[in-house]
Amino acid sequence: MAAKMVEPSSKVLWPRSPERNVTGGNQPAHEVLEMIRASKTLTLFLALSATAALVACQSDKPAEAPRPASGKSAALRNMEQVSIAAYRCWFGSKDPAFARYSFANELDSMSGRPRFLLVPKNNYGGRPLLVVQAEGASGRVDSFGPLLAEPLGSRINADLVRWSSGNDTCGART
Repeated sequence: MAAKMVEPSSKVLWPRSPERNVTGGNQPAHEVLEMIRASKTLTLFLALSATAALVACQSDKPAEAPRPASGKSAALRNMEQVSIAAYRCWFGSKDPAFARYSFANELDSMSGRPRFLLVPKNNYGGRPLLVVQAEGASGRVDSFGPLLAEPLGSRINADLVRWSSGNDTCGART
């Protein structure tokens, strides 16, 4: 049995042929593209007109109080500042007074109290020796833990007060 050969027809329009258009009609592709562009322009004009009409109809309600641009709470903003300074001054500088401790940052706390902890070195699951946290609309920074009762406690308190007031300088080493 001999296979029958079919010769390609010159009238067949391949999918990427410039003569074939998406509507399947008799219009050339460039005319269809012009119609699409025109409809997009009309749609944009109608959307802008509707927006302008809505803006014109808005009532004169008082504006809401502006929120901070970052969307962060005061507590989080304060704790970011304090924790960065604490890490830089106590651990980044290799201060020997803090060599026995590890820094554990917990700024993403869902309790609304971002905080950081000082724990025994290489024991992140150990009992915190210092907890520094901020809370409330004022972002007040509080600290507690047994490390504050040691001689290093007065330096820690002085550093925390300085950092929470906006001064990020490091204090004197002990």
